[in-house]
Amino acid sequence: MNQWGRDGVPFLFIIDFWGQKPVVVRLADVDTDTLLYNFNGQTNAPKTSLMPQTEVFFEKYPPDFADYKPRFERVMAHLQRGDSFLVNLSTQTPVEINADLRTIFYQSHAKYRLWWQGHFTCFSPEIFLQIKGNRVASFPMKGTIDAKQPRAVEVILANPKEAAEHATIVDLIRNDLSMVANQVWVERYRYIDRIETNQKTLLQVSSEVAGTMPDNWRETLGDWLFKLLPAGSICGAPKPRTLDIIAASEGYERGYYTGVAGIFDGQNLDSGVLIRFIENQNGKLVFKSGGGITARSTAHAEYEELIDKVYLPV
Repeated sequence: MNQWGRDGVPFLFIIDFWGQKPVVVRLADVDTDTLLYNFNGQTNAPKTSLMPQTEVFFEKYPPDFADYKPRFERVMAHLQRGDSFLVNLSTQTPVEINADLRTIFYQSHAKYRLWWQGHFTCFSPEIFLQIKGNRVASFPMKGTIDAKQPRAVEVILANPKEAAEHATIVDLIRNDLSMVANQVWVERYRYIDRIETNQKTLLQVSSEVAGTMPDNWRETLGDWLFKLLPAGSICGAPKPRTLDIIAASEGYERGYYTGVAGIFDGQNLDSGVLIRFIENQNGKLVFKSGGGITARSTAHAEYEELIDKVYLPV
């Protein structure tokens, strides 16, 4: 990544949550038979391969609350001891779909879409990092509510648990960016994104944290990018101790879920967090989802939120 950044070589990168199996490929070498991407309109997807807009059958089989609750309680015990302020706890939900994952890539609508044959498809609404010139910006997304709920915007913005969770992540992202950028500031705080799904409309709360990168950021692209991983919005704070809690509590491997993927076009960088994620596990499909747990969280509300996040944006 450092070499191609120095040389201005456009490339695609896909980095798993733990940073153990990163994939970096020149854009010119990406094989469209095995890997398709569309990141904010930058895409290698052949237009001639667009799928017909047929109705998609989607059924989800969430884990029992009785299975989720012990993991939640383990996280809460750590929070109450002061080991962490915020832990993103995730799980797997088996799903059935009357379409293959490549078709889902074409039919879904999201800022960041990725299909990797035999592995997964992802349709993420969350920006990780965007760099244009020397300006860097990160867009942490924390807080979800059903848009049909009465006064949904007012309710989500006034919720003290959601406010504390969002503030924690914005502070973490600001601190993370300060490790690699010369100046860091909060450009926008707690604005609303609207996401249309096959089931309902969701409102999500985001912020924009910006900074100024040094002039030579392209020459050390890989070094500083890995300093920022995993993305703060999908682990928690403080990051090192929270990662230990996640590893001990979730009981499964995240893999590329909650990793990051993006494109360096030779000058600028655009990347997203790999959430809203369907994985192929030996021919069975699972949807991975989660949510942020704070000391003010309740098990039932968090359980319902992770189920709400199991959807198709079609």
